[in-house]
Amino acid sequence: MKIVSRNEDLLMDTRSRITQSSSTTILSSCNKLIRFEDISAAAFKIQCGVQKTPCMYSRLSKQYGMDIYLKKEFLQYTGSVKERGVLYLLTSLPQDQQRKGVIVASDSNFSMAVAYHASELRIPVFVIMSTSTSPVRVKMCREYGAMVISYGTTAKDSQIHARRLAQENGYLYLEEEDSAVYLSGLGTVGLEVYEQVPKLDAVIFPAGGHCGLLAGSAATLKYLNPHISVIGVESESFPVLQHSLKAGHPAEDQACNNHNFYGDVSGVCFGSNSLQLTGKLVDKVVAVREEDILISMLRLLEYERATVDAEGAIGLAALVAGKLPELKGKRVAVVICSGNLELHLLQKCIARALTLDNTVCRFSLVISDCPGDMSKLLEILAREEARVLDIKQERTFVTSELFTVEVICTVETRDKIHTAQLRNALLERYPTTTWTQR
Repeated sequence: MKIVSRNEDLLMDTRSRITQSSSTTILSSCNKLIRFEDISAAAFKIQCGVQKTPCMYSRLSKQYGMDIYLKKEFLQYTGSVKERGVLYLLTSLPQDQQRKGVIVASDSNFSMAVAYHASELRIPVFVIMSTSTSPVRVKMCREYGAMVISYGTTAKDSQIHARRLAQENGYLYLEEEDSAVYLSGLGTVGLEVYEQVPKLDAVIFPAGGHCGLLAGSAATLKYLNPHISVIGVESESFPVLQHSLKAGHPAEDQACNNHNFYGDVSGVCFGSNSLQLTGKLVDKVVAVREEDILISMLRLLEYERATVDAEGAIGLAALVAGKLPELKGKRVAVVICSGNLELHLLQKCIARALTLDNTVCRFSLVISDCPGDMSKLLEILAREEARVLDIKQERTFVTSELFTVEVICTVETRDKIHTAQLRNALLERYPTTTWTQR
């Protein structure tokens, strides 16, 4: 069974609740919104179960020429904003269903949130995961208190098995969707941001296929102040939301070869309710490159000591890429919604981001294979204050003169300017220096 709600419960006329006449004209063409009362009720009901995360002024503000406030939703217990919608969803279930239990079938942030909050509410919870699921995710779900069952080689196999178990045992099968209850829970983010940052000009959210956070929070913010710009950000690799908005209905599945990196933003557009709200209330949806997301992850680690995944970093990536020049000098909140990147992926992402940021670079050059020549190269690197990360010498497969050696060196620099200074110094001494392009 899937939790659903009637569209009329989700979409209703709220123009009568907006008091300013000027604001009603802005919303005159989008008079169907989530009820603000539902979002307020959700905020009251989940206040003891989820963190009221900080929305803090960021040191990145000076770098990008605006006042940036980061809403740190990755500080939730399971590292994801999905807890808000999940907790409100679970507490809204009838008591007889809570006694029977719930079942989910995925390794997403949604399933992790269900595993934790169902256990906290003493609701029996079962999570079906495919055999290809990361052992770390399996371990975490079990530690949260869920009964984890490995079944099938694909996510579809797990879903079919979960539905069968639900039907046979009376469990409620849950999957992420866009019911009024779930969207109201997610919409509490917008409510908190509005309370925490006065005189907001814009709020940036992750978008992609799972745009419930964007839709629910947009309903909140536009009700409270229609002049606040609400902006969604998705990946250029699969602009699901933009395609869906253009088509007027949820777009078909698009292939994503990097699901482990992109997480929930790589999913398909899961509901017409979220899509309808996004189309009517969101001011702008932009797409960013993978490189921009990686640099955003690096900036958050450098300036905020925040370890986040692609979904968490994608909002800031729009500012990193210069996609929103109209926000210069404005007061902007960015929702950092998720921090569930596995360690081996984190290592790869940071290593790649450092090369994209020109702070880790590689060059090769040919020197004489004589005593002292290598020390001269190292002296130049020391004088230029470059940190040597790796150095190799190739003697056998060298196509240059006899008694020469090819040196391949990886170094770390402070920034792009420092990298350029190092490059000029090497070219002055070794004109044949080849800089490896990233």
